[in-house]
Amino acid sequence: MAGSGRTAEISVQEISHDRRSELEAFDETKAGVKGLVDAGVSKVPQIFIHPSESSGDRTLSTGKNPVIIPVIDLEAIDKDPVKRRGIVDKVRDASGTWGFFQVINHGIPAGVLEEMGAAPVANWRDTFFSYMAPYPPKPEELPEACRDTMMEFSKQVTSLGISLFGLLSEALGLKTDHLEKMDCAEGLALISHYYPACPEPELTLGTSKHSDNDFLTVLLQDQIGGLQMLHQDQWIDIPPVPGALVINIGDLMQASFSFIIDQLVSDLRILISNDRFKSVEHRVLANRIGPRISVACFFSTSFQPSSKLYGPIKELLSEDNPPVYRETTVNEYLSYFYDHGLDGTSPLTHFKL
Repeated sequence: MAGSGRTAEISVQEISHDRRSELEAFDETKAGVKGLVDAGVSKVPQIFIHPSESSGDRTLSTGKNPVIIPVIDLEAIDKDPVKRRGIVDKVRDASGTWGFFQVINHGIPAGVLEEMGAAPVANWRDTFFSYMAPYPPKPEELPEACRDTMMEFSKQVTSLGISLFGLLSEALGLKTDHLEKMDCAEGLALISHYYPACPEPELTLGTSKHSDNDFLTVLLQDQIGGLQMLHQDQWIDIPPVPGALVINIGDLMQASFSFIIDQLVSDLRILISNDRFKSVEHRVLANRIGPRISVACFFSTSFQPSSKLYGPIKELLSEDNPPVYRETTVNEYLSYFYDHGLDGTSPLTHFKL
């Protein structure tokens, strides 16, 4: 028995070494996943295979009664007080029940969305990342093919983000500018993902299961699909809606505001909302069809050094609704997030009181 255990131990070490060597070799090519596809790869390399992801839960949620996340029309939010109250109610319900929703009539021109989706740019994807606020890059630091579009898109998303933080503030019974004054909209990072067609999509993922370590995410996805969220222990699709943007609550928002949703089905919580809003896990499936292109914009204050403490909003607390999380800086939270890794458990549990 001792010999069998030793053999198993050596095998694990050898596998770990081989994987590291393969990753280094892949990185040295500088060709990305697109390079593999262009070279005609017919099998997914071992470094991309996700053995922990069973094939049984990877199917898109189709059927007679598919679950559909809310689509919220933002038209006239600044012109019609009655419509705005109705929109606030929908945002409150979607943020507390789902943690995800899509928005239409959001004010970003269709041409900007189309241009952003057409910009060229160990999951089955290639990625371009850039900080866009509060200190935007110099234009010459961005790829010439997409720099103007990225700058304009970031400007438009920032404006939309301020509007969304206003709706979320009102949904919590706070003044419209409460979250903006907390600097929730101060920092913006933009990540463009390019997912080539995959020869064996059942063996890998486009993006592994995770929740977002920010306040709020605005996502532009094309019409191929593949984005899923975990709802009531089941993976459900977030199908593309032409002209719509996907909005989801991040961990830092959950922890700051949440406490009213304790009776709901999910155990996930959001820091500044003291669990009133939900940050839910999501992923992207690999697909035989491609390429799939998406652009995610993350609102956070983690992009510059700050000692500012974030915790449950005091106006939301009472004797009956005590704080669920302790105060923390964004940098402390992110340090734990990166050390913790994506192991299927929420980093928020580390900050619970």
